[in-house]
Amino acid sequence: MREALEPGLSRAARHGLLGALLALGAPLGLLLVGAFERGDLTFEGARQDVASRPWTYGYVAVSTLVAFGLFGYRVGRQADRLFDLSHRDSLTGLSNRRAFEERFHDELARAARYQTPLSILLLDVDGLKQRNDRHGHRAGDLTLVGVAEAIRRGGRRTDVAARWGGDEFAILAPSTGGEEALQLAERVRELAASETDGTTVSVGVQTLEPGREEIAPEALLRAADAALYEAKERGRNRVVAAASARGAYTPAP
Repeated sequence: MREALEPGLSRAARHGLLGALLALGAPLGLLLVGAFERGDLTFEGARQDVASRPWTYGYVAVSTLVAFGLFGYRVGRQADRLFDLSHRDSLTGLSNRRAFEERFHDELARAARYQTPLSILLLDVDGLKQRNDRHGHRAGDLTLVGVAEAIRRGGRRTDVAARWGGDEFAILAPSTGGEEALQLAERVRELAASETDGTTVSVGVQTLEPGREEIAPEALLRAADAALYEAKERGRNRVVAAASARGAYTPAP
C-alpha cells in the first residue's frame, strides 16, 4: 500500500547524487588553474596536463566525490527524517492527516483529468474508548497498530492510507469504483479482527464516479463520514456506502 508521502527517490538519495555532481567542480577547477598557469586554454593542453598528473587529478576527483556525496546523503537523510516527522503518524507508521489531505487533492485532480473513479474510505475503531478505560491506553495503542497493519495488508499498492485522527483511519483508492471500494472495505474490516484481539471496525465508503456533476472535495469527505456514522448507528462492525454526493470533481482553475 502506498502512503500519502512523496513518491520517487528519497531526499537522501537525491542529495547524495547532487553532491556527487557538485564534486565534478573540483577536478574542473584544477584544470582551469593549470590552464591559466600555462597560458594555454586549449583541449590539447588540458589533456596533456591530466596525463602529466594522473594521480593528482584522480585523488582530487575521488576524494571530493566521496566527501560531497556523503555530505549530501547525510543532509538528505536529515531532510527525510524531518519530512517523516511532519507527515507520518508516529504510532502507526501511516501518513498523518496533513499528508493525506495533500495527496487527496492531487488524486482528485488526477481523477478529473483522466475521468477515472476515486473512492475514499473512513474507518473507526469500535469501542476503543471503552478498551482504553478497561485495559489502559497501551492496549488501545496496540489495537490502533493492529488496525493499521490490517489496512496495509488489505490495501493495494496504489492505495493511500493514513491515520485520520484519534481512532479513525482513511484510505484513498484511486481508479476504484463503488463495488471494488466495498470489497476493499470488507477485506480490511475482516483483517482488523485478526490483527487485533477481535476488535472490530466500522467503515464508511464514498465513491467519486466520472462523468457526473462537479462536487467539492469537502462534500466527498462529509459523505464518507455520514456513511461511517450510519455504520456505527446500525450496530458497528459493518461497511456502509454513502447514498449521496456522487459526482465528478473538477479542480478550480
